[in-house]
Amino acid sequence: MSSLHDLSALEQAAAVARREISPVELVEHYLDRIDRHNDTVGAFVTLTADAARTGAKDAERAVREGADLPLLHGVPTGIKDLSNVAGVRTTCGTALMRDFVAPETDEAIQRIFDGGMISLGKTQTPEFGFPCWTINDVGPTARTPWDLGRLASGSSGGAAAAVASGLLPMAQGSDGGGSVRSPAAACGLVGLKTSRGRITSARVDPAGLGVMGPLARTVEDAAAFLDITAGPGRSDAIWAPPLPPGRTFRDAVRSSPGRLRIGRYVDPVIPGAVVAPEVRAAWEATSALLESLGHDVEDIEAPIDPSGIEEFVKVWALGATTLPFDDEQAAHLKPLTRWLRAQGMALSGQQAMLAHIAMGEAGRSVVRRLAPYDVVLCPVTTDVARPVDWYGDDPAEDFERQKRYSAFTSIYNVSGQPAISLPLHMSSQGLPIGMMLVGRPADEWTLLSVAAQLEQAAPWRERVPPIWNDDTIG
Repeated sequence: MSSLHDLSALEQAAAVARREISPVELVEHYLDRIDRHNDTVGAFVTLTADAARTGAKDAERAVREGADLPLLHGVPTGIKDLSNVAGVRTTCGTALMRDFVAPETDEAIQRIFDGGMISLGKTQTPEFGFPCWTINDVGPTARTPWDLGRLASGSSGGAAAAVASGLLPMAQGSDGGGSVRSPAAACGLVGLKTSRGRITSARVDPAGLGVMGPLARTVEDAAAFLDITAGPGRSDAIWAPPLPPGRTFRDAVRSSPGRLRIGRYVDPVIPGAVVAPEVRAAWEATSALLESLGHDVEDIEAPIDPSGIEEFVKVWALGATTLPFDDEQAAHLKPLTRWLRAQGMALSGQQAMLAHIAMGEAGRSVVRRLAPYDVVLCPVTTDVARPVDWYGDDPAEDFERQKRYSAFTSIYNVSGQPAISLPLHMSSQGLPIGMMLVGRPADEWTLLSVAAQLEQAAPWRERVPPIWNDDTIG
C-alpha cells in the first residue's frame, strides 16, 4: 500500500477491523488531503473536522473493546449539501441558506452513520441541485481532477470531485435527473442511481424523481453503500422490494449475471443533442466487450420520445416553485433557479397536474418498452466534462446546453429504474467517458452483477488523475 486512500472503502473497513489501521489515522489522512486540495477541486463547502475526529476516536474505542462492528466501520465519507445532518449547516447551495443549521439528521443519512461511516463534512452542490454543473455563491466550484479547467458536472459534483481526487473513499449523492451519474462520468467513477423506493428519501418529492446513491471507485463499494442504506423509511409511500433473506447487494458483485439480453441505443431524443465521436466509439467498444462476455446485444430505439422529456422539464421547473422563498427573497436566487421558477409559475394548476400525469405515463411506457431486456446500454453524457465557462450566463441557453449534455439520464428518473455509470473509457484528451447500464425496475442485483463483470474484464481502479499522487502521506 502506497497510501491510505489507495484502499477502497471496504478495504479500509477490513483493515480497521483487523487493527492494521485506525479510524483516527484515516480521518486525519483525509483531512490533510482536503486541507491541501479542496480549494483546487471544490469538493467541500463545510468541513466538520472536530466532529469527525471525535467520531474516529469513538470508532477506535469500539475496535479496541471488541464490539460488533458495522460494515463500513471507521470509513470516512461526505454528505451532499442537500441532505441534513443535525447541528451542521445545510446551505442547499444557495446564499439564502448560508447560515441554516439542520435541527435533525435525515433518516437515510443516519443509516450511513449507523453503517459505521464518519462524515468529514458537506460536499458541494449547485443551488437546490437543479443544474448539471456545481457552481454556487457559498463555496468553490467543483471541478473534475482530470482537467481543472472543466466541471465535475452536477448536482453531486462536490461528492464526485472528492472521491476522484482521493479526498474520500466513497460519498453520498442524490440523483433527480442525472445528478449522480453525470458527475461519475465526468470524474471517472462508479455512480449508482438507485431504484425509486430503494433508499428512503427525507425530501418531499411528489414526482418521485429524486433518489439517493453512492459515488465510489469500485462496484463492490457501491453495493456496500446499498447494504447499509437500503429499505423503506418510517413514512414512505413507495418502496422497492427487499432482497431475499440472507442476501446482500455485495453478493450480487460476486455472482455471475448469466447470459443477458441487452438492448443498446446511442441516439438521444433531446433536440440538438449530438453524441461526440469518442463517446460513440466508447459505446461501441462497451457493446463489443459485453458480447465477448457472452451476452446478447441488440440495437433498440430510445425508449422515450421528445414529448416525454418535455413533460419531465415541466415537472423539473415546477420543483423550483416549491422553494421556501417569497418573491422578494427569490430575487436573490441564481439566474437559472429564478428562470426555472418563472417557468413553473407560468403553468396553471391544470397544466401542472397534466404534466405530472403525462410524465407518469411516459415512465410506465419506458418500462413497457424495455421489458424484453435484462439491461440497457447507452452513454451517460454526449461528451466529456464541459469547460467551466461552457454554460454561459443566459439561463434559457444554459438549460438547453444541460439537456444536450446529460441527454440520456433523466429518462430513468422518470421510469424509476436503477442505472449505473461505469468509467470504462478515456478520451484522447485523457478525460473519462462514462457508460450507463440500466436495469429492470428494482433490479439492482443484475445491474451490480454485470457491472462487476465489466469491472473485472476492463479494470479502471488504477487509473487515477495526477492529484491522486500529489503529496500523499500514509
